[in-house]
Amino acid sequence: MTWTGGLLRHRKARVAGMVLALALAVAFLTSLGMFFTASKARMTDEAMAGVPVDWQVQLAPGAPAQLGRSIRHALGVRVALPVQYGDTSGFRAKSGGTVQATGAGKVLGIPPSYAAAFPGEVRYLVGARNGVLLAQQTAANLHAGVGSNISFARPGLSPARVRVDGIVDLPVADSLFQAIGLPPGSAPQAPPDNVVLLPSDLWHRWFDPVANVRPDAVRTQFHVGLAADLPPDPSAAFVQVTQRARNLELKLAGAGLVGDNLSAQLDGARSDSLYAQLLFLFLGVPGVILAGLLAAVIAASGGDRRRREQALLRLRGAPPRRIVNLAAAEAVVEGLAGAAVGLAGAAVAGRLAFGTVRFGASTGQAVAWAGGAALIGLALATATVLVPAWRGTRNTTVQEASLVLGRGRQPLWARLHLDLLLLAGGGLIFWQTVKTGYKVVLAPEGVPTISVSYVTIFAPLLLWIGSALFAWRLSNGLLAAGRRTISRLTRPLAHGLSGVVAASMSRQRRLLSRGLVIMALTGSFAVSTAVFNATFSAQSRVDAQLTNGADVAATTAAEVGLPSSLVERAGRLPGVVAAEPMQHRFAYVGNDLQDLYGIDPTTIGQATPMSDAFFAGGHAAQVLSRLDSRPDAVLVSDETVHDFQLQPGDLLRLRLQFASDHNYHIVAFHYVGIVREFPTAPRDSFLVANGSYVAQQTGSPAFQTLLVRTSAQPPAVAEEVRRLLGPSSGATVQDVVTELRRTLSGLTALDLSGLTRLELAFAFILAAAASGLVLALGLAERRRTFAIASALGAKAKQLATFVWSEALFVTAGGIALGALAGWGLSFVIVKELTGIFDPPPQHLFVPWGYLMLVSLVTIGAVAAAGVSAVRATRRPAIQMVRDL
Repeated sequence: MTWTGGLLRHRKARVAGMVLALALAVAFLTSLGMFFTASKARMTDEAMAGVPVDWQVQLAPGAPAQLGRSIRHALGVRVALPVQYGDTSGFRAKSGGTVQATGAGKVLGIPPSYAAAFPGEVRYLVGARNGVLLAQQTAANLHAGVGSNISFARPGLSPARVRVDGIVDLPVADSLFQAIGLPPGSAPQAPPDNVVLLPSDLWHRWFDPVANVRPDAVRTQFHVGLAADLPPDPSAAFVQVTQRARNLELKLAGAGLVGDNLSAQLDGARSDSLYAQLLFLFLGVPGVILAGLLAAVIAASGGDRRRREQALLRLRGAPPRRIVNLAAAEAVVEGLAGAAVGLAGAAVAGRLAFGTVRFGASTGQAVAWAGGAALIGLALATATVLVPAWRGTRNTTVQEASLVLGRGRQPLWARLHLDLLLLAGGGLIFWQTVKTGYKVVLAPEGVPTISVSYVTIFAPLLLWIGSALFAWRLSNGLLAAGRRTISRLTRPLAHGLSGVVAASMSRQRRLLSRGLVIMALTGSFAVSTAVFNATFSAQSRVDAQLTNGADVAATTAAEVGLPSSLVERAGRLPGVVAAEPMQHRFAYVGNDLQDLYGIDPTTIGQATPMSDAFFAGGHAAQVLSRLDSRPDAVLVSDETVHDFQLQPGDLLRLRLQFASDHNYHIVAFHYVGIVREFPTAPRDSFLVANGSYVAQQTGSPAFQTLLVRTSAQPPAVAEEVRRLLGPSSGATVQDVVTELRRTLSGLTALDLSGLTRLELAFAFILAAAASGLVLALGLAERRRTFAIASALGAKAKQLATFVWSEALFVTAGGIALGALAGWGLSFVIVKELTGIFDPPPQHLFVPWGYLMLVSLVTIGAVAAAGVSAVRATRRPAIQMVRDL
């Protein structure tokens, strides 16, 4: 206790520096750990909320009725309702003296409680919420509305006639009409264009007779909702849901197949959680390591003094065990204090950045991360204080420990050129990763597959460590062999003492190189974190705009499209810069049904950005110019080009639906380029053609999408566009701000804005602490040298030249090397995590304001440390020697 009290009284700076460094490590690790744990749980919750029907259990023809009870009592099942599907060859309706007819479709039988059990499946537009409900597109095709009489064909029987009670939209028709039991990799089938929903009893009335004539034309599914009792981690939840689905199929003994919608959604969340894990490793762990290194540097800065103190204790008869115990007491005090301050700092960071001290994690998760981080803080204190003391008592004599050591040999890693080997190894891994086009999540033929190669993590890690060691080599080499260069550089500051200052800096090169390296590391951490976060934020908006189509987009699934006057009316709205129509049709490429977008290549860029990343084989302007060069030109996706072995100029005979008879007919196109991404388009296969040519060939100029670019707030403009369309149009209007929130619900359920504030705040504090503390403690440990120089007649102004020369060397070198390393690491991390970005960024985004602020704070911390050291040199020499 006496020894510890003396440390707290006489070694305040050293103890405070250690506590601060340990607190930063504990706070950063606790914050990031709880944050990512909570984010994974949030991903699972959002994946479950995004699936209207968790399972669709397809019963085999002739399956016994009691299977419904087995499904309802299966493990984890919350609700299970039967839904009947019937095939029809077409619908007919008479309106205004004309008869309208459609192609094939589906007739569904829905139980009364279906809407309450699965609210996301049906969106009510006009009329009643029960009875005979007609899908919006079918109503448009038949020119039918509430009160209209329609008929639908029944296989092998006479048509059935019903009266329409309401018009609905089916937001998730793709999953509602999915073909269950297809082998993996099969092309998804497009949902039917024409659908009518009947009450279950009415469906049985019309289709039970069909089952006797054509049993293949009817089928039954059980739509299942699962209980919210899944593990918080998306990967564990995915495994559990998959196992439950297989267990149910086993119980059904071949009488039913499970369409596992929830597992498909969790699979996407699982890939997002893996990206989150990689972000933690790329951006979080280096910060924790850096805080640990800062603690080690602070401990090493007082190593000579600590060694002399321990030598004095040994001279006075203290056994090695007592010295180790005293060092252990110091380590425990600093470790406990650092852990306490760090946990308090993490709580404050959570409250400020996320509104909760637990970052959204559960109590158990928060306690686990806090306890683990505190133990790591104690381990760091032990490694930096206790271990050197223990080694000193075993390997160093009293005489050696009492010496003020001068020059020493280069460390082993420098003699082995480990820094160059690490840089070469990191570069080789990065080159191999980019060359092979590795992505964490692959999607061959639309089937997501997760493939994690943690070897890729070693690229930035090796480059980061290698750059730090290389910075030490450069600094140490310059100070050792470049004394004349240092003398010339310091002459404007030191004047006639420049030679002496250069000699002093050369003798203290280990201390100065250590300070320069820690400053370079903090600089590279701040730069790489800031650049990655800025690039991610900017690209998230690009992704949202790509998904939404433009700042504001109005869409409809109706074949008749949006009102032709909407373009002109929307263009006159306040805040609208441009309004551009875009056709959204479907075309058969062979037997593959793909989305086709009809555009005007010369004006599409006015309403939505055309990025070079959208196209292959040239800039966006070049590719769009090729599309505009001939009317029948078409851009094709990479996947289609590969699957059909297409060559530029090839004739494509696509089948498009004509307005005259609603049937698909052949239309000739010529392939002129590759499109990888396009506004509102899916990620796999689609086509982009000239809208005028599509309209001419199909006989319909109707457009299904309106893209709007705004100079005002997109949500306000979106509301005005909704007002123009009216409540009964059935069109959907979305703005990029809303879509950005939706886009940020996957990986960026991480709440990147909060993560950015967290990481940048810690980078900010680390930069200030590393620059100020390391330099201040290094200068403080040299007070003995300054006291002797003062006793020999050196003036305070002369001593100040030593301080400022060293401060300038460490600061300028650290900032320059740190900025260079940080930029390189940013490039590597963005390239390796390119799967996060859709589309990939064309360049890195630099937050100059933040980096300038960090630089100013770093310079301010260095200036404060220098001023403190200069003031200390003005104390009487005898007083300084007595304190030492």
